[in-house]
Amino acid sequence: QVQLVESGGGLVQAGGSLRLSCVASGNIFRINAMGWYRQAPGKQRQLVADITRDGTTHYADSVKGRFTISRDNAENTVYLQMNSLKSEDTAVYYCNAEYCSAYGCYDGTMDYWAQGTQVTVSS
Repeated sequence: QVQLVESGGGLVQAGGSLRLSCVASGNIFRINAMGWYRQAPGKQRQLVADITRDGTTHYADSVKGRFTISRDNAENTVYLQMNSLKSEDTAVYYCNAEYCSAYGCYDGTMDYWAQGTQVTVSS
């Protein structure tokens, strides 16, 4: 199973920036798509952005033009650069991945979520 460690969250004023990082490790043969998700208090977890292995990206409408997802395949790491932050971006941010191990290929969102990293934007 993949292990994920998110970092980079914190408290920032509206209009500020943060860069989140997530490192994947474990019995991984290959990581396909990687994504960032967020969950605000009282709301469901939602996809923020994802990126394929070849770099194709997709963003939620609410973050387009402000957030940028990127990855380092050699380091099994995905990043989320967040600019022009708004109070509504406040949430716990999680990463996840579609990956292949020696035993098969899996969608990590089906059964594993790490601790996440808290992002708080003050207005």
